[in-house]
Amino acid sequence: MGTIKFDASKCGIAISDTLKKSATEANELLHAGTGAGNDFLGWITLPSSVGEADIEAIERQAAALRERAEVVICIGIGGSYLGAKAVLDAMSDSFELLHATHRHPIVLFAGQNISEDYMAEMMAALKDRSIAAIVISKSGTTTEPAIAFRIVKAEIERRYGKEEAKHRIVAITDKARGALKTLADNEGYPAFVIPDNVGGRYSVLTPVGLLPLAVGGVDIKALLAGAQEMERATAAGVGYEQNIAAQYAAVRNALYRAGKKIEILGSYEPKLQNINEWWKQLYGESEGKDGKGIFPASVTLTADLHSMGQYIQDGERTMFETIISVAEPAHEVRVESDEENLDGLNYLAGKRMNEINKMAELGVCLAHVDGGVPNLRVEIPQIDAHSIGALIYFFEKACGISGYLLGVNPFNQPGVEAYKKNMFALLEKPGYEEQTKAIKAKL
Repeated sequence: MGTIKFDASKCGIAISDTLKKSATEANELLHAGTGAGNDFLGWITLPSSVGEADIEAIERQAAALRERAEVVICIGIGGSYLGAKAVLDAMSDSFELLHATHRHPIVLFAGQNISEDYMAEMMAALKDRSIAAIVISKSGTTTEPAIAFRIVKAEIERRYGKEEAKHRIVAITDKARGALKTLADNEGYPAFVIPDNVGGRYSVLTPVGLLPLAVGGVDIKALLAGAQEMERATAAGVGYEQNIAAQYAAVRNALYRAGKKIEILGSYEPKLQNINEWWKQLYGESEGKDGKGIFPASVTLTADLHSMGQYIQDGERTMFETIISVAEPAHEVRVESDEENLDGLNYLAGKRMNEINKMAELGVCLAHVDGGVPNLRVEIPQIDAHSIGALIYFFEKACGISGYLLGVNPFNQPGVEAYKKNMFALLEKPGYEEQTKAIKAKL
């Protein structure tokens, strides 16, 4: 079993001893729990604090849903769905639905948008499938998932009745309060707790991510074992030279201070595309505040070399790249020889596609570095539950350290509320009468 490696040799910038010391101190501050946002630090020891009884309860509930439903609809937004979707996509066969015996149940996601077409098409596709739902919300009143849950709940109750709905709906919510907690108690839904001290974007290793992943067939014990390994590797007392999360945080802050305002996360494995999406929320919501922050962007390679590649190579020099590299794929495919060789590819005959992919990765790195785009590299041994668990915790820990280096609270999100106030005013929500008048005057 390999470990994650971090390589900053092509970042083109020296990390001062002062910054190394600050990164180490930021890590110690996280563990001491005395820094900004210290009421949301439960994720730090989360991997090692999930007990056997917790895992068994999650796996037991997952098995119950798998027995009842062909499709489980996971309802949530932001951190309540991005982590689970990222891990599930990474761990799934890319063409599973074409197989004669694909995995059951299929896990679908809803409540991450307010698209009428998305909801209508999903419900139409499910009319001949047995369904269940996992609804994830601390409050139960977040607009997007609350709307989706109303629709899905009504459909489950129409099909199966309220008594059977108790076995087909699972709530993941606050332990003591909120609309969803009240509903779960009143209706008798099984419920799991979102810890008070874990924010949504750090919650993938809580039931928020673990239950949908267990339903989808992911080995959550291996996922947690990988995260536990990274928790130990980046613990308090681990020096800078051994702590890859501190190194990544320090390098990206050094680049930011040198004028690199955009970080592009990429990978040469399309299975990791939604890891990019989860990472963008983690870093964007954690660092983008107080007029500061590296803008998180992403690409899927080599595909985006034929679209974004031109800008990355020759555009404004305000960016750097972080590449998630996979050491060994799960399969082996070799290029065939062709007698006519019209495409001129016989020089590749007999080579594994992975060898070609790795040379593309190296060639792009060298070209981009030559073009003024610093490159960082995070290598995982393979795409499996253990490696993905370690990768998740690596990015989480580095994000906490990086936020403290930047001088912001990486665990709040005050800017997220602005659009909600406008939307509620426009929809004439009770209690927003004055805001409705003011916003209509603007229009």
